[in-house]
Amino acid sequence: MPDLTHAAIGTGVELRYGDLVALASCDFTVPISQTTAVIGPNGSGKSTLLGAIAGIHEPSAGSVTVLATNPGQAAPRVAFVPQSTKVNDALPVTVQEVVMMGRYPSLGFLRRFGDEDRAAVDAAIDRLNLTDLSARHLSELSGGQRQRVFVAQGLAQERDLLLLDEPMTGLDGVSAVVVNGVIREERAEGRTVILTTHDLEEAQACDHVILVNGTVIAEGSPDEVLTAEILSEVYRSQVVDLEGRLLFDDPAHATHAARHVHSERAASTHPHDD
Repeated sequence: MPDLTHAAIGTGVELRYGDLVALASCDFTVPISQTTAVIGPNGSGKSTLLGAIAGIHEPSAGSVTVLATNPGQAAPRVAFVPQSTKVNDALPVTVQEVVMMGRYPSLGFLRRFGDEDRAAVDAAIDRLNLTDLSARHLSELSGGQRQRVFVAQGLAQERDLLLLDEPMTGLDGVSAVVVNGVIREERAEGRTVILTTHDLEEAQACDHVILVNGTVIAEGSPDEVLTAEILSEVYRSQVVDLEGRLLFDDPAHATHAARHVHSERAASTHPHDD
């Protein structure tokens, strides 16, 4: 019987960059039709783990299995959205052209864009509030607008599993609200969303959390993983308790009021056991 509870399963996974071990032997699961946050300090292996799930980073040991999420579906359908900071935003392409690239994997050899493809592109652009910017080049956009473009490209693929690498980093208030709204909508429509983040409140807003620091330290619900004891072990002195709310004492982990609304979970505070 196919596993209809998980979108991805990692068993004994080791991920390397040459001789450097980015993630040592670890196990993890990603529940289907939920939001999963991969969280950890800078350099902990968050993006590497996401790349393994996306199929762009081959494990040096163990296995990462990405499962078809619909009965009868022949193969998993995955869309990967990298950080906008990792993409050459000076490319001479417009917003619409970038989003249209999301349809290329579905077109096949020498296929032309059809009405269905154009409709998917237009819908993705509209959902990310980019219609008025569709004719602009990437170089003309702010960082937050560029990130929305790449999220729109991911949506245009109409996949069941959406992978977002640091989608909220550096976003302005408008872009944060728009991206959060899309994540909430994707989950409501039964799709699985995995995002990397270094933000505690962003992780608290998800259904499932995988905490990494050279390996998988803990996974489970936010209340199970994001505790003072576990976080202090991983982040050391960077975690402080401010009147029952756990925060990072680090400018790189600043809280943004416009974020953290993509699920029904209360994400503004994180009370913990005394």
